[in-house]
Amino acid sequence: MMTKRILLIPALVCLITTGTAAQVLDDIQNKFTRYNQNTYQEKLFAHTDKSFYLAGEVLWFKLYNVSEAHNKLVSASKVAYVEVLDKDNNPIMQAKVELNEATGNGSFYIPVSANSGNYKLRAYTNWMKNFSAERYFEKAITIVNSLKEITLQNAQPVAANYDIQFFPEGGTLINNLNNNVAYRVVGTDGKGVEFSGAIINQRNDTITRFKPYKFGIGTFNLKPGDGNTYTAVLKINGKTITKPLPQPTALGYAMQLSDDAEQIKIAVKSTINTTGAIYLVIHNRQTLTGAKTLNLINGEGSFLVDKKSLHEGVSHFTLFNSDKQPVGERLYMVRPTQKLAIEATADMPIYASRKNVSVAIQTKDNSNPEAADLSMAVYRLDSLETSSPESIHTYIWLTSELKGSIESPEYYLSTNDNEALDNLMLTHGWSKYKWDEVLQAKTPVFKYMPEFDGHIITGKITDPVSNAGVKNRLVNLGVPGRRVQLYYSQSDADGNFTMSTKNFVGPNEIVVQPRLEQDTLLKTQIFSPFSEQYTTTKVAELNLHKSLYNSLATHSLGMQLQNMYSGNKLKQQYAPLMDTTSFYNGSHKEYLLDNYTRFTTMEEVLREYIHEVWVSRPDRFKFKMINNDYLIDNQPLLIFDGVPIYNPNVVVAADPLKVKQIDVVAHEFYKGNTTEYGIISFTTYKGDFGGIEINPKALVMDYEGLQLKRDFFSPIYETQQQIASHMPDFRTVLYWSPNTYTDNTGKTIVRFYTSDQTGKYIGVIQGISASGKAGLQTFSFEVK
Repeated sequence: MMTKRILLIPALVCLITTGTAAQVLDDIQNKFTRYNQNTYQEKLFAHTDKSFYLAGEVLWFKLYNVSEAHNKLVSASKVAYVEVLDKDNNPIMQAKVELNEATGNGSFYIPVSANSGNYKLRAYTNWMKNFSAERYFEKAITIVNSLKEITLQNAQPVAANYDIQFFPEGGTLINNLNNNVAYRVVGTDGKGVEFSGAIINQRNDTITRFKPYKFGIGTFNLKPGDGNTYTAVLKINGKTITKPLPQPTALGYAMQLSDDAEQIKIAVKSTINTTGAIYLVIHNRQTLTGAKTLNLINGEGSFLVDKKSLHEGVSHFTLFNSDKQPVGERLYMVRPTQKLAIEATADMPIYASRKNVSVAIQTKDNSNPEAADLSMAVYRLDSLETSSPESIHTYIWLTSELKGSIESPEYYLSTNDNEALDNLMLTHGWSKYKWDEVLQAKTPVFKYMPEFDGHIITGKITDPVSNAGVKNRLVNLGVPGRRVQLYYSQSDADGNFTMSTKNFVGPNEIVVQPRLEQDTLLKTQIFSPFSEQYTTTKVAELNLHKSLYNSLATHSLGMQLQNMYSGNKLKQQYAPLMDTTSFYNGSHKEYLLDNYTRFTTMEEVLREYIHEVWVSRPDRFKFKMINNDYLIDNQPLLIFDGVPIYNPNVVVAADPLKVKQIDVVAHEFYKGNTTEYGIISFTTYKGDFGGIEINPKALVMDYEGLQLKRDFFSPIYETQQQIASHMPDFRTVLYWSPNTYTDNTGKTIVRFYTSDQTGKYIGVIQGISASGKAGLQTFSFEVK
């Protein structure tokens, strides 16, 4: 009997251990799923008309907003922020761009004050500011100011410095274990370099030799010994460079991934936990796709994953120890088969100048027609422009899932080079999650709100003496002008406030002030909505070879002629169609003062004509509204050219001959959580306050709303007279359309005219369908 009891003990322990392991794995999975249910993610992609610009040209762009989970267009955010940053992350151009049904478009007129150099164009939403800047869209562009002195090189300069990085597979270099170590070596231009290298120890013994496989990236195997240090010795362009390897650690976990046609094997070795349970969680674009438990034996074990269980795209294999701590991560990619096929053909291969070009476009899902939302650019191809633009397909499936700048990202999805792709996963991988936050199982708290309806303006009210935030203070923001735009808010516990605007476009002056007169001594400030966090991606130095002189001269001539003859059209901007009525529209009565005998004092106007207003005059003027013969006791809201005025004496002192219209709301009016006891709104002829003084304590500042629209200018040559015109046409960008759509048959036709610039032209068409299939296609023709 005693023997039977003893034999049962190992089985019981095994059951308890298995049960505990299952509970731990379930807990990790549940918390991961719950976190992502409360953490919506989106991505922005920007298609620009080209990548090389001269100061004085217009940079055009189209934005696509997709959900991270499904890579489909998502219309949550209604505003995107677009910036062009220099090498020190200083913005030279910024814009707030409206997103309508998940897409938007805009432009930058590149100022002639811009310096020549390489820049970063980046785009993000207010919601994306809650996360790492690595999630922002970034693209390298080049700007050359041909109106300033340009230095041209006789030869391509040899990089003086190289960025050399090592990436142990799984994240940590472990002593006494075989480690697979990836490396990446790039020059100052951000491109990989060819070299030969060796790993030596502190005794100068050569441990292994290596050469990059492609784009300066490769791997080698290393088994560090206790007490040893290791250095990489690289020979690049005749120069010897040394770089210490990461310091090995005695305790940790090593991961090694290998795959065959059907399975992925992830071998794990540990110098910490030699017999306990470890856990593998597999996730792809916010979706949990697998989870496994493994009991190590003598510190070793392997997970086997069926390839069919993986989703397309980049999967993260995250390793957890028995304490639910992440101890390693490996990325693996399944190339996507979901792709929008785009066919585009010009009606002729060669055109004369000023001739019509017709391009037939068709979009398909495999062989089936599929409607798509596209953008299209046609530009002259020369030594200054690239013929391999990054596609939205590559960005949403690959580039946005990895960290840092990727050289030739299209290569990895357009070829079957699995070794290059896996090396990329080893050197550009990153964990998108802060696992301590995920495993806390708390609902995330976010600082920046999604802009569901329009641009959100944020600010703070503080005590001018203590500089501390003041809570529960009512504040309003008015936009001076004949269109009444008035926004309300109340400060929170820290004195911060937010105002959600609507149809707030173009350059404006805003007036921000506390609502109560006794609060006018408080200090009010408005925050910039542009992000102050940046990626670590560096901008390469601009080096122009003297062989580019002719191309630069041609581009410069075209730019200057366009500005000379069509400058007004290039710079002309306009507000989009929108509702411009006042917030109280439909609840008011209008008084057009030109329809009445004009009085010389505002008091007379109010007493004689505005029958809904009762005016009293003890020590200072007071207004009350008369609604159906009863008096509303409280003071109504007084608005003068869109700005609230809380001192009635200021309104009465206004010159009525400068006032065009008075609107009256003679009853209680509810705006948000605020009740107005009637409204009297005065509008002057010029929208300039008519000489009255607004509150001197109010914050008055310039503030840019959503970017105004600009149309791409392209001459039309339909008649012989137009063709024979002596007006020079040296455009190098023949066509730009951010809104090209194929219908349910997947077809559309685009037409434009060639310019006087001869040469080879390339057309770039890209976009996405409602089902989330994205693609890019190019076509070309010549102008002779």
